[in-house]
Amino acid sequence: MGSSDMASQPQSDSVKVAVNVRPLITPELVLGCTDCVTVTPGEPQVQIGPHIFTYDHVYGSTGSSSSLIFEQCVYPLIDSLFCGYNTTVLAYGQTGSGKTYTMGTNYSGESNCGGIIPQVMETIFKKADAMKGDTEFLIRVSFIEIFKEEVFDLLDDPGSVAKAAAPARVPIQIRETANGSITLAGVTEAEVKSKEEMALHLARGSLSRATGSTNMNSQSSRSHAIFTISIEQKRTSSSASEKSTSNEYDILSSKFHLVDLAGSERAKRTGADGLRLKEGYT
Repeated sequence: MGSSDMASQPQSDSVKVAVNVRPLITPELVLGCTDCVTVTPGEPQVQIGPHIFTYDHVYGSTGSSSSLIFEQCVYPLIDSLFCGYNTTVLAYGQTGSGKTYTMGTNYSGESNCGGIIPQVMETIFKKADAMKGDTEFLIRVSFIEIFKEEVFDLLDDPGSVAKAAAPARVPIQIRETANGSITLAGVTEAEVKSKEEMALHLARGSLSRATGSTNMNSQSSRSHAIFTISIEQKRTSSSASEKSTSNEYDILSSKFHLVDLAGSERAKRTGADGLRLKEGYT
């Protein structure tokens, strides 16, 4: 089924899970490590020892090509985004498993990057350009991190941004509005007009993200990072049969949350202790 068909038809599941099996990296090969995960041919299943796990999609190793992750898992969500639905993609796994690489959180504008976030950026602006004849778009981005149970704005003024361990950083206040929704008071929402502008904000925020060295990754992300793309669509023209009698349908708002979670693994394997160990608990 094509991605546009998937977006236009009801989905049987609100949450879908895909596994991307990372190949062995050089340090692991030097140590003589071997693959412990086996992909069942023709099935979205992986086997670890005697245990078999079934998912919606399996990529990498002998499963489907990792290059298909965006087309099969993410593109349909962009269609839903333009229909007014809030969507989320998150990467979960242990330190060094390739979460940041797969998401493309460290993207800085290079054209050959195949991460999810760069492809989302490009697709959103292509779709917006194709609809500009009868729709106005306001696209904004925010970038926050959750570090040791506190929320920080990664797009805050560069002069005031410091590493997460520094006391100068002031956490964002989480508040509940009168109608029961949750807001982040004072979080930066930057308006963007192009993929390049969006990439600059992503790169700027990524530089401020908390990282640290563990036995499993010399540049381990120690915080959860959430890059949010907000879209407001306003119709500028419509036929008489399509025109709504109520203004509430003239503006469509939706958000796409792209989440790069901190590493999730046994503390013993990372060699973490002290502050580094406490970071892993959050």
